[in-house]
Amino acid sequence: MTSRNVRTSAGPRAGVVALAVAGVFLLAGCSGGAPADPGTGSPSASGSASPSPSATPTPTPSAVYKPADASGPAQNVPVPVLPEVAKTETKEGAEAYAKYWFSVLSYAYETGNVDTFEQVEPPGCTACVKVKEVIRNWHSEGRWLVGGKLTTPVANTTFAKAQDGRYQVAVQVHQEPLSYMRADGSVARTDPQAPDQGNLLMLDYKDGTWLASELGSIVG
Repeated sequence: MTSRNVRTSAGPRAGVVALAVAGVFLLAGCSGGAPADPGTGSPSASGSASPSPSATPTPTPSAVYKPADASGPAQNVPVPVLPEVAKTETKEGAEAYAKYWFSVLSYAYETGNVDTFEQVEPPGCTACVKVKEVIRNWHSEGRWLVGGKLTTPVANTTFAKAQDGRYQVAVQVHQEPLSYMRADGSVARTDPQAPDQGNLLMLDYKDGTWLASELGSIVG
């Protein structure tokens, strides 16, 4: 069982120490009130000082997404969120879940975090194991990946159950070229842009949740 559009080339390998790639939230402090006027007041003015204007909090800026490049790994990558429709046993729900599934894999490529992907990967998926090996290896010991982001232009299902009770969703998946960066910032290798490939995601719907049971390629 394979997924032809997902690259599994490990490239040069070195070390297995996991490197956590996390976004940094920049916190801005609150500005104080305006300083008192240093000029002298009128002799008839009250001896009590006028209250300073209330301090106006400076809004905390939202973390800005920065894709990986030659200078370093991706930062503040948005965590994929399962759409509400993807929780329903409907045609639209199955298609939305399939798109979500590949967005989780894309998140793993960008961040090196495969925890969420492991929660959705089909059991016994050999291609998934190979992909995780690449991701973990190239997000360790200061290395990182540039590119490899996945998008899904099309996801379609007839929403007719197969004999085994599963639903089939055909997904067109586009993956950006992938570069393997060493810790010193040099490029170990770059995979060229591959044509979009068709993937077949087999889904089960149990207890109000979609589950991926198999991932394959559409050949022909």
